[in-house]
Amino acid sequence: MGYWGYFVVARSERPLAELTALQGVRDQLTLHEQRAGGWQVWECPGGGDATQDVGSMNALALETGAPALFGYVMDSDCVVVEAAGPESGAWTTCLARGAMAAYMGGDDLTLEDYFLEPRDAAERAVAWAAEAGRDVPDEPLIEVLTADPDPFAEALFFRLLDGLGVEQPPQ
Repeated sequence: MGYWGYFVVARSERPLAELTALQGVRDQLTLHEQRAGGWQVWECPGGGDATQDVGSMNALALETGAPALFGYVMDSDCVVVEAAGPESGAWTTCLARGAMAAYMGGDDLTLEDYFLEPRDAAERAVAWAAEAGRDVPDEPLIEVLTADPDPFAEALFFRLLDGLGVEQPPQ
């Protein structure tokens, strides 16, 4: 069985677990890593019941004054990505689209009914990064948005962060 849970990403001088926008899961958050430029990645493990409410990425973006991003990892197979900027608003896409389609089952709705297509998501991601003060190309983002997990979807999520300019600090 793979990992189920959220990664919460934002830039703040305060620990994200102290912010009002995340107060509902404050006791469940653990710092996963700090990235360059004040970016923080927090983890909130959760089962496959999808009943956990981490909070609003819009509220988190407004509270921090910077773009924010949630990644909900589903059994290490795929990731729902929700992002928002204080100015640019919210958008949603997914990573590992084939696996996500399998999770959705066979009803009449498709991936495109729920998630932006990779090119549209990359366009929104470039704007998200620009609002964060980063100038990033769209091609690496499109590559991540169309990739299969190898072997875990979490790796795709962290590649997406790198592509957005939320980079690892220098070693």
